[in-house]
Amino acid sequence: MHRETHNCHDPHFLEDRSVTTNEGQSEDDGGKSSTSGKSILRNWPLMSSIIIYCMFSLHDMAHTEIFSLWAVSPRSFGGLGLTTQDVGLVLAITGFSLLIFQLSLYPYVERWLGAVTVCRVAAALLILLLACYPLIASLHGTILTLVLNAASIMKNIMSMSIITGIFLLQNRAVEQHQRGAANGIGMTGMSIFKALGPAGGGAIHKKNTRFTVVHL
Repeated sequence: MHRETHNCHDPHFLEDRSVTTNEGQSEDDGGKSSTSGKSILRNWPLMSSIIIYCMFSLHDMAHTEIFSLWAVSPRSFGGLGLTTQDVGLVLAITGFSLLIFQLSLYPYVERWLGAVTVCRVAAALLILLLACYPLIASLHGTILTLVLNAASIMKNIMSMSIITGIFLLQNRAVEQHQRGAANGIGMTGMSIFKALGPAGGGAIHKKNTRFTVVHL
């Protein structure tokens, strides 16, 4: 008993125990970090949401690149023949409507349906909406302006719903201490695919313009 009490008050004994404890904790933390790194790459719900996020980012950036070119192109090339001022007004109205939806309506929709259902419904509606875009070119005047504004608002609301839903799915697929790494992987992939969007969108628009000119 006296020996144990002496060891507890011995500073060298306490220091040795502290070093041993810190080394053991460091090894545990290192093992946990390596395990976390491996589990992120093997986390299929996370990786699948990142893949969808990257592919949709490519589509969204390509659409953003093509939309303005399509709107200002002459009707002889299959465009809408609008001025840059008209296109800017459409984008401004769309941005304001998107802000209102994101701050007021989306949280209630997500709680009611869930992130997965929101992404599925938004994607289905987005496909139908984009399929109707060629019909917009046959409109004129005030009807064209109203329909174009409505289509732009709906398209961006659907896109933002999908992106926000994917963000929620990514963060819910991992533990809290893994969210930084998970979001970093997602942002890196998204940036690469978004960099390809303008080039791909511009090439598609140029090819479509040439096809329209040849068949005139």
